[in-house]
Amino acid sequence: MDLDIRHLRMICAIAESGSLTRAAAQVGLSQPAMTNLLRRVETLIGGELFVRSRTGVEPTPLGNQVIARARIVLSEVDALFGDLLGPSEAGSLRLGSVHVGCVGSIVNRVGDVLPGREISLRIEPSAVLLAEALTHGRLDAALLGVIEGFDVSLAPPVVSRTLVPRYPIFVALSAAHPLAGNEEIRLADLRDEAWISPPGADDGSLAALRASCRAAGFEPDVRFEAPSGAARPLVADGHGVRLVDPCWPAPAGTAVRPLAGEPQMARLLVAWRRDRLGDAAAGALYRGLAAAFIDHVHDNPVFGRWWGAHPEVHPLV
Repeated sequence: MDLDIRHLRMICAIAESGSLTRAAAQVGLSQPAMTNLLRRVETLIGGELFVRSRTGVEPTPLGNQVIARARIVLSEVDALFGDLLGPSEAGSLRLGSVHVGCVGSIVNRVGDVLPGREISLRIEPSAVLLAEALTHGRLDAALLGVIEGFDVSLAPPVVSRTLVPRYPIFVALSAAHPLAGNEEIRLADLRDEAWISPPGADDGSLAALRASCRAAGFEPDVRFEAPSGAARPLVADGHGVRLVDPCWPAPAGTAVRPLAGEPQMARLLVAWRRDRLGDAAAGALYRGLAAAFIDHVHDNPVFGRWWGAHPEVHPLV
């Protein structure tokens, strides 16, 4: 067996997701098939590329070397075919977005600035999975949310531009919670709560929650895992609290409040494939996503006030 592009993509998918299960789903294999293929690749290379850890799998020193070189090869391959095809200024636009409050306006706002394009939208809690879909050509562009202190790997021909450089993450809790009437909530006062794991934990959101809680003097009891919408009944019934995008209006039975001292911050990036969007289309996409985001900053009045007080973070349109 010789190494081919498929094997390199598999290795990078494992590295980026930190999980054989998630990587297998990304490349369209079953986990047993992924495991067997990885073993064959490791035999060919002559050493282990990954080892198990508490949170999944991590690259070995040899694995880090192979991953670095694989990314170079894959970026050159993607750039080669991108340069041959050239950017398309018409047709469909496959757009992705993290689960933020403005998703309801994205299709209309982007459609306004890119008339004639048929826009599809994939909403995904993980910025890492969106970045991977961009890299492999399954998306043309995406709105990525990245927790402060973490990053998402983007390989050519994918490029990015900052939409919002920093904004606070809020907390959602039951409207019947004793702290629900506070204007802001100290993270330390949530030490005895059960937590719902942030969606897209592979992009650093769960690690950031744990780090912030430890800085506040406690280890969070992360008891539940649920997609963003599925978590709402758990919060409303008082079973747990969760971090949320600040634009979300509080659903019935819940309260959404800022955290004192802003211990959780994030940023928004617009990323696109330069072989699919030229400069003019990328600029229009940026303006459309900026308009979609601004449409919703006052859906939560508390965040609306924060936004008005921080013009330095507004999109540069």
